[in-house]
Amino acid sequence: MSHTAVPSTGDSADTPAPGPAPGPVPGLPGPRPAAVPWRRILWSAMLGNAVEWYDNALYGILAVVIARQFFADGDSTTALISTYLGLILSYAIRPIGGTLMGRVGDIKGRKYVLTLTIALMSVGTVAIGLLPPYSAIGVAAPALLALCRLVQGVGASGEYTAAADFLLEHGDKRGRNYLSGWCVGSTSIGPLLASAVAYVMILAVPEHAFNSWGWRVLFLLAAPLSLVTLYIRRHVTETPEFRQVMEQAKAETVKQSPFREAVRGYWRDMLRAIGLGAGQRVGSFVIQSYFVTALVQNGFGEDQALLAAILTYAVGAPAAIWGGRMADRHGGRRLLVAGYSVFVLFTVPTFLAIESGSVALAFLAVVVFTVINNIVGGPLTTAYVMSFPAHVRGTASALNYNLGTTLLGGTAPLLAAWLHGLTGTDVSFGWYMTFFCLVSALVAGFALPKSVDEARKLPATA
Repeated sequence: MSHTAVPSTGDSADTPAPGPAPGPVPGLPGPRPAAVPWRRILWSAMLGNAVEWYDNALYGILAVVIARQFFADGDSTTALISTYLGLILSYAIRPIGGTLMGRVGDIKGRKYVLTLTIALMSVGTVAIGLLPPYSAIGVAAPALLALCRLVQGVGASGEYTAAADFLLEHGDKRGRNYLSGWCVGSTSIGPLLASAVAYVMILAVPEHAFNSWGWRVLFLLAAPLSLVTLYIRRHVTETPEFRQVMEQAKAETVKQSPFREAVRGYWRDMLRAIGLGAGQRVGSFVIQSYFVTALVQNGFGEDQALLAAILTYAVGAPAAIWGGRMADRHGGRRLLVAGYSVFVLFTVPTFLAIESGSVALAFLAVVVFTVINNIVGGPLTTAYVMSFPAHVRGTASALNYNLGTTLLGGTAPLLAAWLHGLTGTDVSFGWYMTFFCLVSALVAGFALPKSVDEARKLPATA
């Protein structure tokens, strides 16, 4: 298997100077395409995902502090619920925002929408660190907080799929799942960074100082990361595949209607992609939003729960990259059926381990849960994105990804908390997730989108 050469984009700013032949793309065999700055392309895709999930993780970690800052004194439970509603709000806007961002990507290009998403996300995140508290401006404080979450949600709604579009359209067709694995892995970088800096800040700053201004520093730290990402994205070239679409559209002088065509012509492919990712969508949000709560509810200290979260994020990226490589080597169908089958057997025992009271057993369970969840992420991202032709890919991929994320992933922590209150155990939610893992395993076995494995049939020089 040799690496596919991507045609030159013709952009002199990105054409390497004469010298030794370029080395291989990390993890992919064969020479690196001479006209494609692979390191820059890879980082431009990954860093935006890191910014997106840094904000989400930080907002959840600091929910108690945010509740005190932006809501009236009195009922702390109501304030905390109101704070979590801000998290839900940013997900509720995603299907609409994702459709708009996807349409922009199909009309103006992947590079354009990537610049727009990082700008919106950084404004929404940094602004939270600058907002006056309730004691200073009254009810305007929670209103402005909600506005920041909406801005961040609109930007984030187009980030993941736009980054995946950009990376996969630049990349080797025979290494699609591996490249998708890097996209999945980058979603662990943000939460890992958020958890680590929050942990250090909590230990280093006195409690009164942290509650006064220390928490703001954590949100403001998104600014330099966003600026670096914006700089890199402004210095990459548009994908060759999208440029061909634009040339064809100009030649045919036909008005583009990506949303209408995506919904009318590819709704079955969207449903397949949503069903394929159902179990993993639920699992991802359990990792990001509920494991800490479940551990604390079962008697573990907050420091232990946060340490467990850091461990899950640390193993997430390597698992995703390895899973993508295995999917390219042995087939996405095999990996997905095997991964989801293990998930079906392991999900309920994970919550039993958390309720056992054993630190070692609980930590082992959440780490293994995360590894399984991320291993299947690579071929899933390929399905989310590459199931659709280039001229509607931005719209269709953003729509199916955000619908699945909002309906299945975004509701998972709230449903887990409700089931725990109803039954007194998290095992009930374990059965709920098991059902969706079974659905995804059946889709993988009998209705797998062709895009997951089609590139494996190409000859080595294709």
